[in-house]
Amino acid sequence: MKATKTLHDLGQSLWLDNITRDLLNNGSLQRYIDELSVTGVTSNPTIFDHAIKNSTTYNADISRHALPTKSAEDRFFDLALADLTRAAELFQSVFARTNGMDGWVSLEVPPAFAHDSDRTIEAARDLHRRGGKPNLFIKIPGTAEGLPAIEAAIFAGVPINVTLLFSREQYVATAEAYLRGVERRIAAGLNPAVASVASLFVSRWDVAVAGKVPGELTNRLGIAVAQRTYKAYREFLASPRFLRAANAGALPQRLLWASTGTKDPQASDILYIKALAAPFTINTMPDATLKAFDDHGEIDTTLAPDGGDCERVLTDFVRAGIDIDVLAARLQDDGAQSFVKSWNDLMGRIDSKGIAIRKAS
Repeated sequence: MKATKTLHDLGQSLWLDNITRDLLNNGSLQRYIDELSVTGVTSNPTIFDHAIKNSTTYNADISRHALPTKSAEDRFFDLALADLTRAAELFQSVFARTNGMDGWVSLEVPPAFAHDSDRTIEAARDLHRRGGKPNLFIKIPGTAEGLPAIEAAIFAGVPINVTLLFSREQYVATAEAYLRGVERRIAAGLNPAVASVASLFVSRWDVAVAGKVPGELTNRLGIAVAQRTYKAYREFLASPRFLRAANAGALPQRLLWASTGTKDPQASDILYIKALAAPFTINTMPDATLKAFDDHGEIDTTLAPDGGDCERVLTDFVRAGIDIDVLAARLQDDGAQSFVKSWNDLMGRIDSKGIAIRKAS
């Protein structure tokens, strides 16, 4: 049996952390679905920037939408939604078969809104309406300012992928915001079954401390944080508060492992895939990591519900001078700033391509 099928059968969803028009046009995404058990897609501004930069397949649409009165942002969402609605259709059978638990695609609100609750809520509602697909997640950063937007969006019935989470505490705050939105729907007599996932970024922890800790701790921080968060996730799903909401029809907000491509060239290229195998979770991985796991992947064990040895490992990092809470906040801030930069690069690329196409026509 393929390693990807084994992982899927253990109860973990495999999503592709990539979307390009070429993947759709050449059948690669369909092959990933058929042959590698891929059941969803995530995207972000960096992914779309690379897609548009490295392909001419967007030129016709850029030309068609390159009106001087239309902003680069609107033109981008036209392009992105064209790709993501096609992908959503490919996953429609998965979405139907799993009763909406799986088969999702994701689109991010403008990253500049990460610290602006009102604009985030407005953008989330608008993008979900424009997408017109039931299996389209809108991504909202799990920043302090994003929490009210997450609650409001869930109350409005908008499915949300919460992104840029780096710690147990950030995850719990997100889960509580999600549940508040659900509880408001229950109190208002609305259907509480609004889907959501919470995306914890893993590998960036190890990049942040590379060369700053003893050798035996190399590439262990991200996994330990994930173990700690997984324990909190299992506890949250078993809590009386969530169970009351579930009894009224609420869905669990699933935990998603993000940033699971190995950054250290000396480490296994499937390090985080093997380490984070766990039922009722999602692992979204880049093409190269997905293919590597298909080629030589194996699963020795699954995550312990109690977090395993994470607290001992995290204590070792504290002794090595790493302040976990401070680093989590910095990683979230850095991640938000990085997405803003990618967004600005993307807007500039769409503008410049549009101008070049108009001049050539």
